[in-house]
Amino acid sequence: MWDYLKAWYQRKFSDPDAITLFLLIAALFLLILFFGNLLAPILVAVALAYLLDWPVQRLQNMGFGHTLAAVIVFTLFIALNVLLILFLVPVIWQQSVALVSELPEMFSEVRKLLNQLPELFPGYISETNIHQMMDTINQRAIAFGETLISQSLSRLIGIMALLIYLIVVPLLVFFMLKDKRELLGHLSRSLPANRRLISQVSDEMNLQIMNYIRGKAIEVVIVGGITYIGFALFDLRYAALLAVLVGFSVLIPYIGAAVVTLPVALVGLFQFGWSAMFAYVMITYLIIQALDGNLLVPLLFSEAVSLNPVYIIAAVLIFGGLWGFWGVFFAIPLASLVKAVITALSTPTPVSPAAEDPPAPLSKN
Repeated sequence: MWDYLKAWYQRKFSDPDAITLFLLIAALFLLILFFGNLLAPILVAVALAYLLDWPVQRLQNMGFGHTLAAVIVFTLFIALNVLLILFLVPVIWQQSVALVSELPEMFSEVRKLLNQLPELFPGYISETNIHQMMDTINQRAIAFGETLISQSLSRLIGIMALLIYLIVVPLLVFFMLKDKRELLGHLSRSLPANRRLISQVSDEMNLQIMNYIRGKAIEVVIVGGITYIGFALFDLRYAALLAVLVGFSVLIPYIGAAVVTLPVALVGLFQFGWSAMFAYVMITYLIIQALDGNLLVPLLFSEAVSLNPVYIIAAVLIFGGLWGFWGVFFAIPLASLVKAVITALSTPTPVSPAAEDPPAPLSKN
């Protein structure tokens, strides 16, 4: 056994480039694991810089200088965020407050509707099952409310951190866009000499992360916008809030769509009851989810979705448990990184010219 492990180690890590890649990944892993909260503003800025780098490159291709293109894109980005804060955030806030205040009445009405199920499906659903399910939901709701109250004071610190984000993150994004070449040059010079595998993995992941972040932003906007239109056509209450929840649910592969189904069904059931309109709302929602998963996602993430869903869900659970939201958001790129590292370590080491057999001496004839 020991000889087998020793032979495997020598086969995989006899290359100095492989050792360098392993040490770099281990160092980054530990850095984010222990100092992730301190590095969070930088991670947010890096994600936004990846998102905005694509329009900067498009403007450069049109003849704009790099600095001018960065200033134009950054200005438009800030203007868009100001518009969202002025017009969308107040609507979402009002609907959120109204929804929270109406939750007890919703649960009471839903309980009455659920009590009708034993009459509609006798032999399949009993009153005991309904009571047990509602008691569990009530206990979870009470625990959730107590958690919100207990953490209300600590949220004041979160508000201060949010204010810091609003100032620091935009500055970081601007300078990352403007000084991109200089920052990448500093990073390149700080890497060790044995970096063949690092370059191989970084070249693959750089393009993939850029496409992933841009694709996720487009997916959030499309799914959220279409969901709002669909819910508004049915005059569903809290349409804007639910559309935002559905839009942001795509950030969590597979799991997000399942979780956000509950508030959509709760609001629809409270407003329409067991009616055809409730069925139409849920069918519309399921159609949107199906089109997102089977049409939009393959178009936007043709390379990333080549991963098996089992690997993606495992990545969401593992990296989400380690790094919270950012682990969930970057679950697919991180799973692709693991795949790229394994592929890089599995490729044979190129033979250097010095290691090849020396050429035969020239004949003196």
